[in-house]
Amino acid sequence: MRKNTGTRAPAPACIGVIMDGNRRWARERGLPVFAGHKKGYETLKNFVSWAADAGVSHIIAYAFSTENWKRSKREVEMLMKLFGSILEEGEEFKKRDIEVTFIGQKERFSEELREGMARLERNTRRCKKLHLTIALSYGGRAEIVSAANNLLHKGARLVTEAVFAKHLWTKGVPDPDIIIRTGGEKRLSNFLLWQCAYSELFFVDTYWPAFSKKEFNDILSEYARREKRQGK
Repeated sequence: MRKNTGTRAPAPACIGVIMDGNRRWARERGLPVFAGHKKGYETLKNFVSWAADAGVSHIIAYAFSTENWKRSKREVEMLMKLFGSILEEGEEFKKRDIEVTFIGQKERFSEELREGMARLERNTRRCKKLHLTIALSYGGRAEIVSAANNLLHKGARLVTEAVFAKHLWTKGVPDPDIIIRTGGEKRLSNFLLWQCAYSELFFVDTYWPAFSKKEFNDILSEYARREKRQGK
């Protein structure tokens, strides 16, 4: 990670996180893949707490991509079961004052899961401590195409960046100041392609289930040292 001098950046308002390495974490421990995904969800809950304590107001978590549907039928079914159990944790999110919303191709999920998403969004709508956006069946290119099609449907012929952004699935959520990817890969994998224009990128080797509070705090410290010029 590079070190710059200059004006110190404020605490990030929004963090995007690519939660990679669940399956590898499980396999290296001789555990079923599902155990890795379950442990990854526990890490996400911890991550939300660390972020809220640090003053972060928004998290966008990349939980399931448009490409993830190509995984084995068994793994997809296990993930749908895990998503279903998460949707039953509305009271826990409310107690922690966490608002939860979902973005992505929600129409691809079962009616039961869609109803669960809507119920969790309703039940946490008035929570204020932190806004957690969970990206499911999400792809940056699909999001951009969806926004373009919505604008065409409305008869738009010429739009500004600001107008276009209002038609993205993330409308109302600030662009991420930081994007963290765990698991050792160094690419964005179709995550927030429009919104990442000026994001500070952090790639760490640790698998997501093992990601620690110390690593999170180290990233915040490095972020504070980076100078964000945004072309100036």
